[in-house]
Amino acid sequence: MHGLAIDAPSALAEEATLAALLRCCVREVAGPRGLVWPAPPYLLLRVADRLLRARTYGGAALRFDGPLERLQDGAWRPLTTDELVGLVEADLQGHNAEFADQVAASKEAVAAILRARAAAEPPADPWLASEQALVYGHPFHPSPKARGGDGWLRYAPETHAEFPVQLLGVREDVLAEEGDVSALDGMGRAPDGYRLLPAHPWQLDLLRPAFGAELIDLGPGPVVSPTSSVRTVYAPDSAVCLKFSLNVRITNCVRKNAWYELAGAVELSSRLKPIFAEISAKHPATRWLPEPGYRSAALGTHLHEGLGVIVRQSPWAACAPGVTPVLAGALALDAQAREPLAWWSAYVSAVALPVVELYFAHGVVLEPHLQNVLVGQDAAGLPAQAVFRDLEGTKLVAGRHDLDGLHPEVARALTYDAERGWTRVVYCLLVNHLTEIAAAVAGHDGGLLRALWRIARDLLAKLAADLGWPLPLSDLLAGAPLPAKANLGVRWARAADRTAGYVPIANPLA
Repeated sequence: MHGLAIDAPSALAEEATLAALLRCCVREVAGPRGLVWPAPPYLLLRVADRLLRARTYGGAALRFDGPLERLQDGAWRPLTTDELVGLVEADLQGHNAEFADQVAASKEAVAAILRARAAAEPPADPWLASEQALVYGHPFHPSPKARGGDGWLRYAPETHAEFPVQLLGVREDVLAEEGDVSALDGMGRAPDGYRLLPAHPWQLDLLRPAFGAELIDLGPGPVVSPTSSVRTVYAPDSAVCLKFSLNVRITNCVRKNAWYELAGAVELSSRLKPIFAEISAKHPATRWLPEPGYRSAALGTHLHEGLGVIVRQSPWAACAPGVTPVLAGALALDAQAREPLAWWSAYVSAVALPVVELYFAHGVVLEPHLQNVLVGQDAAGLPAQAVFRDLEGTKLVAGRHDLDGLHPEVARALTYDAERGWTRVVYCLLVNHLTEIAAAVAGHDGGLLRALWRIARDLLAKLAADLGWPLPLSDLLAGAPLPAKANLGVRWARAADRTAGYVPIANPLA
């Protein structure tokens, strides 16, 4: 299931959907109640009144080997997604009329993606190919590919889609912009008195803005390719990425650039430049993708946010010559580590160490989950650089930075308290990211998996000593449980993603 097979789309979609939902049940439903038991070679769990089992490997990544089964009338029988949805609904004893439909929609989306992907030509750019490799989505989400709106397939990264942006002209007296957006001006020609504003064609279909003297339609522009987040695209002719708003729900969130996030991206790009320069001096593999500017139309909040586009540096511009950026999420599917211990040591050094030091030494909270990190591989396939991106999830620890002069809403959106920030770092870095990469490297070899975590512990312990053994890092290395995001819980509650809680899981560093 973790490969990119494209035959029997419906069967593969059922397998992937069932596996993701069962992982959620282990982590969020049965696990916290003590209803998960090892019974080698199986893992047993109880959901509602039913005993379930699966062969697993990969530690907390919970990768499955063989069929997922339920015990009925004294015999083990194949489990289906519909059956597991019914068990979840019975166990949680609430009412959510949307839940079953969201799971079914995600499964149908995976099947549609697989069918379209079979007939598509993958991009020659290896980085872009990695961005478009996440066919099955988040392994611990009940509906990872559920997407709102119609016509989404022609804009889906997983189908190797390409499409032209739509160029708009914004009259200069209603232009909203900050920072350096010069890359946008090279995408076409605007009439005198207007400035170019590229728009995502899907978002235009959703917004249907009224065109007139202040906002004009200039027709199709350069062809772009969607990256893993769907709404961020790569414009090769301009060598930049563009982060658009999309007023549709993708996984847990409606993907809209709020006005304070537009301003915050530019503010963070300025503030982080000297900090990353200092971090890179100590951790030379560290790179990041600034978001130097945004542009929109000052035609009310709805259009200001809906048409807002953030310019982001291309990863190719961040990586050294001879280094190829690859999405970490794609490496979690197939790491291809020829020398696993050396590869993993280089990976943890490049990815984990600067993230931890940024938090403790600089009060910066990165969000280094699998879709926010690109790993630059050298000619031998070894991790040589780590490229961190997406300033929406990057925060400043409250009290560590002078935010006087910022709009209060911008300042609020840029900050986390120290505890919340550390929880987010640990979840994204260890649970979402390194756990999946370690599972991909180790495969079915449990001994190798344990050896990988010993290496990670040694590297983090050395950094802890350099930093003076800060208490949260000391607790982590002593075996404190890890926080795992409760995606099933937040979807069941129909709550905003920012309200998602965490459940404790075992710490492999112990």
